[in-house]
Amino acid sequence: MYAMSGPHVIRGSVSLPEAELMWRFSRSSGPGGQHVNTSDSQVELRFDLARTEALPEVWKQRALDRLAGRLVDGVVTVRASEHRSQWRNRETAAVRLASLLAEATAPPPKPRRPTRIPRGINERRLREKKQRSDTKRGRTGRDWG
Repeated sequence: MYAMSGPHVIRGSVSLPEAELMWRFSRSSGPGGQHVNTSDSQVELRFDLARTEALPEVWKQRALDRLAGRLVDGVVTVRASEHRSQWRNRETAAVRLASLLAEATAPPPKPRRPTRIPRGINERRLREKKQRSDTKRGRTGRDWG
């Protein structure tokens, strides 16, 4: 079998530990030749988010909150069956899991500070509204014929 393409980095120096990844292979549905029905090319990758020691505690809490809908007993599951080769599906699943965790552990965005609308802009808007209203009022046909 091929070697996996190194550790899958989540962010910074934090990466997915190979020992904590649980792999399951099954027959993939979908396109393929005669060989595809006999080879186990669908990959299911499971990662126990609740019990992992690889993530900093703050990240772990954040990920558990954000992925709550996807977790089953604290385990996040990713499937891949796009490729005919099991190895490429393993790569795809690992990359997908790493990006999912990177997104889920990202710090929350800074709160938006509301800014005031400059008076000049507001006055211009009101002036243009007045002009438009005068134009439209001038279109009424009451003094025609």
